[in-house]
Amino acid sequence: MITKDKKIAAIKSTQVHKDDVGSPAAQIAILTARINEITEHLKVHKHDFMARRGLLQMVGRRKKLLRALEKNDFTQYKKVIETLGLRK
Repeated sequence: MITKDKKIAAIKSTQVHKDDVGSPAAQIAILTARINEITEHLKVHKHDFMARRGLLQMVGRRKKLLRALEKNDFTQYKKVIETLGLRK
């Protein structure tokens, strides 16, 4: 599970204004933090198939959000990609 502090830090990294917690950019940042944690968990616990399934679902959800953000606001999309280090 992602801790409250890590979640707040993830949101602040992509925040547009101080009350921005539910924008697609913030949701993508939270999902990225969770994906990174589960990836580390799976390196140790290779046979945890439920965690692997959850990871794949989160990756799919993040992909949808990124696609929608790219379509609607390309400048914000580029900023999120740079900030989170995706699509190297």
